[in-house]
Amino acid sequence: MPKKILYLFCTVLLTLFFINPVAAKKKRVLVFSKTAGFYHTSIPAGIAAIQKLGIENGFEVDTTKNAALFNTKNLKKYAAIIFLGTTGDVFNEEQQSAFEKYIRSGGGYAGIHAATDTEYGWPWYGKLAGAWFINHPAQQEAILNVVNSNTIATKHLPEVWKRKDEWYNFKEISKDLNVLIKIDENSYKGGENGDNHPMSWYHAFDGGRAFYTALGHVDESFSDPLFIKHILGGIEYAMGLKQMAL
Repeated sequence: MPKKILYLFCTVLLTLFFINPVAAKKKRVLVFSKTAGFYHTSIPAGIAAIQKLGIENGFEVDTTKNAALFNTKNLKKYAAIIFLGTTGDVFNEEQQSAFEKYIRSGGGYAGIHAATDTEYGWPWYGKLAGAWFINHPAQQEAILNVVNSNTIATKHLPEVWKRKDEWYNFKEISKDLNVLIKIDENSYKGGENGDNHPMSWYHAFDGGRAFYTALGHVDESFSDPLFIKHILGGIEYAMGLKQMAL
């Protein structure tokens, strides 16, 4: 390669790195699973499944329950932060501020199941996640309707998807969500959101990207190829590797 071309190539790479350090680190995610409330026994299965996705799809996976890692310097390493089964008040104000800065710098968030049962006293987080958890009925089979099949997180799913899980009811559902999946409340007992009962969504938020799925309470979810591909699409969107809509 001629020296002039090599010099230009190196210059472009260095420029991209310093202009957008988050984009330059798109090959690593952090799975955060701290709980200050209910502990989901499916968390280890979820971690193992995401680690396997990383191996198969070319991204690195770090895992932690340590909220102290939510500082400006450390978060720059990650293209996306995955909240897996988190519950309760897990951050102090300094850690909250660092995560807000991370998202505003173009970072990504993927929330799985109890991620909406987290940090009720932090309004910004509720808007990022897209809704707050209220309660849930007993685990049971229900019908999910895939309302947008034209995305990387849903293109493989049947339009009518019957499965067993723990079905969350929500409050303060954001109005700007791009809903992917809704649940049919006529198909099970205990729904409280009516016809507009989303179960998965994504949206651009405060400079970054956010994906959420309420599925994933039961251990079996993380060995279900349909669900695994669903969360892979959400993670790839959160990382900025792919556009959600096809």
